[in-house]
Amino acid sequence: MMNDASAGLDWQGAWQQAWADLSVPTPDAALRDTLLQRYAEPQRHYHTQQHLAECLSHFAATRDLAQRPGEVALALWFHDAVYAVRGQDNEQQSADWARAVVLAAGVDAAAAERIHALIMATCHRATPQAPDAQLLVDIDLAILGADEARFAEYEQQIRREYRWVPGLLYRLKRREVLASFASRPRIFSTDYFFSRLEATARANLQRALA
Repeated sequence: MMNDASAGLDWQGAWQQAWADLSVPTPDAALRDTLLQRYAEPQRHYHTQQHLAECLSHFAATRDLAQRPGEVALALWFHDAVYAVRGQDNEQQSADWARAVVLAAGVDAAAAERIHALIMATCHRATPQAPDAQLLVDIDLAILGADEARFAEYEQQIRREYRWVPGLLYRLKRREVLASFASRPRIFSTDYFFSRLEATARANLQRALA
């Protein structure tokens, strides 16, 4: 495995900062630990603590771009909280869980709904329009613009998550997914990620599709 971002992340600090930005007390550490245990489930190979750490690290570098940083941060923490490789509603379940948690923590209903919507944006069915959703989706897609070695590892990790899919069918479906990103006028909506990762992402996708 390549360098794993999760090894150097201050999980406690990132968790506390998210709740501080929401202006509510930080919930018991057991909730954070439960989330981290979810990201360590055996069926996961890409949607792991490594991916979460990479997302949180990207967010730490772009936090000032968020209109509501606490909402973006909590959406990142929860966006893959539920991940069944054969599941069709992982994002929905993750979003519902996040909404229940933040409401119980004292976050107002409007913010809870925005967090829910942010997580649902990671379905990647449409290009997001709201600035915070654009930032969050760009963070989630930043792996496409990773260096060549990390992108190759990512592709291997996705294949392991779908190892139950026959090879030919997997290659066809995976090609559809990657081609859908490559066909977009812009892969990254924010200028920050576009200027830094767009060219590399297109090169990665071109190699993978070839």
